[in-house]
Amino acid sequence: MTFAHRSPGDAPQRRPQGRRWVSFALAAAVVLASGWAQAQGAIRSVSAGFSSGNEVIRIETTEPLKALPAAFTIQTPARIALDFPATTNATGQGLIEINQGNLRSVNVIEAGGRTRLVLNLNRAVPYDTQVQGNVLFVTLQNPPAAAPAASAGVGAMTFDSGPAVSGTTALNDIDFRRGEDSAGRLIVELGNPQTGVDIRPQGRNLVVEFLRTSLPEGLRRRLDVTDFGTPVRTVTATQTGDRVRLLVENTGEWEHSAYQSDNQFVLEVRALKPDPNRLVQGPKYSGEKLSLNFQNIDVRSLLQVIADFTNFNIITTDTVQGNLTLRLKDVPWDQALDIILEAKQLGMAKTGNVIRVAPKKELDAEALAQREVTKKLEDLEPLRTEVFRLNFAKAEEVVKTLKDATASGGGNNQLTNRLLSTRGSAIADMRTNQVFVTDVPGRLESVRDYIRRVDSPKRQVMIQARLVEAREGFGRALGVRLGGADLRSIRGGDAGYSIGGGNRVAIAGSYDAITATTMESSAPLTSQNTNFVNLPARTSINNTDIPRIALSLFSPSANRFLNLELSALESDNNGRIISSPKIVTSDLNKAAIKQGDQLRFLQRRTNAQGQTEDVIVTIDANLLLEVTPQITPSGKVLLALKATKNQLTGITSAGPQLAVKEVETEVMVDNGGTVMIGGIFEQEETNNVDKVPVLGDVPVLGNLFKTRNNTSSKRELLIFVTPVVLDEGTVAQ
Repeated sequence: MTFAHRSPGDAPQRRPQGRRWVSFALAAAVVLASGWAQAQGAIRSVSAGFSSGNEVIRIETTEPLKALPAAFTIQTPARIALDFPATTNATGQGLIEINQGNLRSVNVIEAGGRTRLVLNLNRAVPYDTQVQGNVLFVTLQNPPAAAPAASAGVGAMTFDSGPAVSGTTALNDIDFRRGEDSAGRLIVELGNPQTGVDIRPQGRNLVVEFLRTSLPEGLRRRLDVTDFGTPVRTVTATQTGDRVRLLVENTGEWEHSAYQSDNQFVLEVRALKPDPNRLVQGPKYSGEKLSLNFQNIDVRSLLQVIADFTNFNIITTDTVQGNLTLRLKDVPWDQALDIILEAKQLGMAKTGNVIRVAPKKELDAEALAQREVTKKLEDLEPLRTEVFRLNFAKAEEVVKTLKDATASGGGNNQLTNRLLSTRGSAIADMRTNQVFVTDVPGRLESVRDYIRRVDSPKRQVMIQARLVEAREGFGRALGVRLGGADLRSIRGGDAGYSIGGGNRVAIAGSYDAITATTMESSAPLTSQNTNFVNLPARTSINNTDIPRIALSLFSPSANRFLNLELSALESDNNGRIISSPKIVTSDLNKAAIKQGDQLRFLQRRTNAQGQTEDVIVTIDANLLLEVTPQITPSGKVLLALKATKNQLTGITSAGPQLAVKEVETEVMVDNGGTVMIGGIFEQEETNNVDKVPVLGDVPVLGNLFKTRNNTSSKRELLIFVTPVVLDEGTVAQ
């Protein structure tokens, strides 16, 4: 193998061949400065543990610290950097693996007479620093959770550094400005400079969450920033539990960066512009630009040039052969390296600042051989047993997932476990809700990470549905009866009855009253005997009796009668029925609530043997709400629900008859919002006119020969649903 180049330094820079003596002098100066810093102080040890539910990192120095070291945070990836001036690294390690809680590892970097400690985190969290003599305590404020068992790695221990900071702080302001190169700058004034920030992409948008913070009412708004001419279109600020959530909606191709200075957090979103100097459209290149112009140059020599330019250590294998002709102008060095490797079918493996170059086939063969060796070592590695106590998940469900197997490749129907090795096993103890896992240490680490992620409390959702039934009805009826008689042919010619006397007018509903007036009550005559127009109003509207008025005219001298009866009704009715089932369930868990009657009846059926038998059939006539909620990352609730209200309307020879009102759908609703998921509207109008032909068409007088009935009815069914995400400790009302 051939060593191409090696040169100390932190950042890539040009190093002309004519200035190597200057580089050696600078290197000597760095060595002298390091020796002077060693005399001033050194970092002796770095360890981690838990105190009051928070992670605490203990940094011990040889000399007492006079002040807190300068610190800054990086959101993506999540890191905390601490600078110790006039201090060297006496731990003997450049990387300390912790793998405990939220802390993955600690980098100890010594350069320029100072030492920088970089805490590599799984996610960004608030932190607090405290000096006690020659010990610096860094407290990571995690949400309350069961502290995982300490890792057996370097520096794992338990100690107490005092109480941790708790409570939530409010954001002071949210502002948006246009930056350089048409970049959108979102500026957030924090209430606490140690507030944790979580940034993650969501499709074409960005989600920024501030941990353990609150949002004042004046800042709960949606900013439309389209007029600024940046990739950002809108910024929506909402409160989600104990977090403030900013949804940044963007357009086009963009990239983002974030930094924090004291109480000010800045997020910049800028558009990605095509680079005319890029020959290969692929990942973004950020290396310093260089120009290359060679004719038939050896690939090894070309890699040597890139090594001199970048200060990277490049190692090539003996199988790297061949010449190359290329001309590149103002191309990032990492892009130029990719072009060279692609042209000669080469690959690279990068470790720190060392790049190893070899043919792709050789690297692939080495990777395959390494996997085979790892698999064989796993088969020979001694097994260990670890016990996991679950707080929220069920032990039998976790074990079922650990043992879940999937069919793989080639039609061989081979089974491969997802988390456990072929020698691994898992047992659930339902009484104590513990899982006993036996496997190699590498697989146990995967199981530990899986359980840490799934053993978390589920959020609760309260769903309330409202089924509103409204009815409105109106009816109007008008009818007439008209009749008359000549009594001379009935009583006027009989002996003993006188004819004459004064004319009288009697008002009654029939001739019975008139016969009583004429002293002829012994032979009553009803109006039914005399009607020659009989078109009364309908007997009832909405089960209401029809009111009537009758007028009879009687002339005793002429013994003649005239009878007129009018019937009319106007009916108006309104009604409303509201059914409101309510239920509380956890995220992604199906729940149902119902109330009503269960109807049973006999039904004759023919079985498989051809025999007829009576079977009891059961149907439900009830109010039912069946729902499965899902809380989305944006804070909304996705509902798969079914709501029914069935009522018994009668019994037929075939069995009960039901009026069915039912809806089944899937809908996304804002937390605490209300949406109408369905509605049925029915309207019925009826106009009836009965009349005597010809006479009923006579103007004005034709109304005496007609009957009219007008009815109008409206029925409407509306279904509303309201989901509310319950915060921890909230009681459903």
